[in-house]
Amino acid sequence: MSSTTVAQPDTDPCIAQYLRYLHAEKDASEHTVSNYLRDIHQFASHLTGSGEGGPVDWSSADRFSARGFLVVFQKAGSSPATTGRKLSSLRSFYRFLQREEHVNGNPFSGLQMPRRPQKLPRILSIPEVNKLINAPSELWKSEGIKLENRKRMWAEYAWQRDTAIFEVLYSTGMRLNELSGLSESRCDFLSGVVVVRGKGKKERLCPLGDPALRALRGALEARRAPWSLRGGSGPCPHMFLNKNGGAITPRSIERMMKKYTAYAGLNVDHSPHTFRHTFATHMLDAGADLRCVQELLGHASLSTTQIYTHVSVERLKQVYEETHPRA
Repeated sequence: MSSTTVAQPDTDPCIAQYLRYLHAEKDASEHTVSNYLRDIHQFASHLTGSGEGGPVDWSSADRFSARGFLVVFQKAGSSPATTGRKLSSLRSFYRFLQREEHVNGNPFSGLQMPRRPQKLPRILSIPEVNKLINAPSELWKSEGIKLENRKRMWAEYAWQRDTAIFEVLYSTGMRLNELSGLSESRCDFLSGVVVVRGKGKKERLCPLGDPALRALRGALEARRAPWSLRGGSGPCPHMFLNKNGGAITPRSIERMMKKYTAYAGLNVDHSPHTFRHTFATHMLDAGADLRCVQELLGHASLSTTQIYTHVSVERLKQVYEETHPRA
């Protein structure tokens, strides 16, 4: 099915009203609003059978048209996660329409989420974590000495920044977007905690280990020179800088990690999110309570966190098979 939008917010009053609700009452992110809007437009096209704009008779939808809409994406090879998100988006939209008395029923109510294949997350071992965290300083020692003046100044900051990024990711298990949007004001170096703003703009406290605190202090000290060199004055608004003096982007962190995994001889398929998986698994391996890990990760549901218990069990089975004489 085409992703072309058909019912524009300014021509369909229900969509316009729903958008105001998402922004004003739900305080939804632009990313969430964009996804919801695309899914609603696609269903409008499915419902009307045309790509023309204008108001849609949302009450004309029934359970069969709702199921047929999802089947189109399943047959097209969309992942269960994509199809499930569309179901969630439209169910939420119709719940709002019911509340506002635009429709009498919710055609998406009761439809089952597509079953997702259980895929265990890839994690790093403790020696691999140490190897990756040490990679920026080792690379600097081998290459940084050849640089001069401004390039050397930037490279010295970059390796300390990259080390701090890895330390913070492993110490807190925070998401990549949460880390790239971090500011110095959110870190309390005395108590060793950082305020993380997660999904749904919910905030949580994450402890910072001593290695992460030391790495952060080193990066902030080294940040002064490139910040002033880029014309920065006053407090720097970003925890981690890019070459232009702005905040480092998630994509830049992903590229940076691939460089260091290759240098350290690790699997280059590891991403910054691997640190999040690794954090949770190592915590549970060491005896941490599942609900405590849930809180630290910012998961809304305990079932999301439980995947890491399966990872731990699989690792135990692997050790057993490798070490027991009669495994």
